[in-house]
Amino acid sequence: MGKVRVRANNAVSQAEARNTVFKFNKDFGQHILKNPLVAQGIVDKADLKQSDTVLEVGPGTGNLTVRMLEKAKKVIAVEMDPRMAAELTKRVQGTPYEKKLQVIIGDVVKTDLPYFDVCVSNTPYQISSPLVFKLLQQKPAPRSSILMFQREFAMRLVARPGDGLYCRLSANVQMWAHVKHIMKVGKNNFRPPPLVESSVVRIEPKNPPPPISFEEWDGLLRIIFLRKNKTIGACFKSGSVLELMERNYRTWCSQNERMIEDNFDIKALIDQVLASINLQDARGSKCGETEFLALLHGFHQVGIHFA
Repeated sequence: MGKVRVRANNAVSQAEARNTVFKFNKDFGQHILKNPLVAQGIVDKADLKQSDTVLEVGPGTGNLTVRMLEKAKKVIAVEMDPRMAAELTKRVQGTPYEKKLQVIIGDVVKTDLPYFDVCVSNTPYQISSPLVFKLLQQKPAPRSSILMFQREFAMRLVARPGDGLYCRLSANVQMWAHVKHIMKVGKNNFRPPPLVESSVVRIEPKNPPPPISFEEWDGLLRIIFLRKNKTIGACFKSGSVLELMERNYRTWCSQNERMIEDNFDIKALIDQVLASINLQDARGSKCGETEFLALLHGFHQVGIHFA
């Protein structure tokens, strides 16, 4: 094992030397994590087991990858840039890690992912939100995800009702997973340095997951957080929302052989639901899982769905 570590450390040094002349692609949001202490800290937070398969998103030249290959059974690295994928492949070539690494070239958001136990990512900012939602919907769910994001995005994930950064993303992620901020990472730990600071979060999917539809839950939150500081009653009274809800209600009635009265008024039905749970004047930015579940249940009771 001593020799393996020496070769890995040499690979770190060689990769960092290459990074000084490597031209980064700004379209991919490439910022290589160069601080070995931070890289090791992230891997330690992942709490990897020898039996684990790890999904790494955006491995770059492999500063996190080689450390995870020491601990895990396998690492599946998904990389958009073929040049980076080639650098990573060369880095482990001829080492005991070579057979433990699988490199997939492509967009992780559009890729059908194989099974994995843990996800680790130095996440390009363009795919932060799509990646989180993809991981939340992954079947079977990973044990945990250790993800680095721009600081503000990370703080949105952990924001609570009433916080200034609390939003649809916060409510959605916290419904399906336990989220914790675990590390701050300064911009000078990257090459080239990004314009903003970063943070690392841990996302652990709830097991069992909530017994509701992900699409429908998100559909409800889209309406509520369209204007998060307006009252919930006002959010449901905009023209496009009323049209959507009436269409969904008529579809439900048709599927369940329910007659619709000639004087049917979708606004009155919405008012009835909101009054029954006393949320007409509440604001989405102040509400949490309990209130949103009550809303969803109340609308279901009268035949209104959101997916």
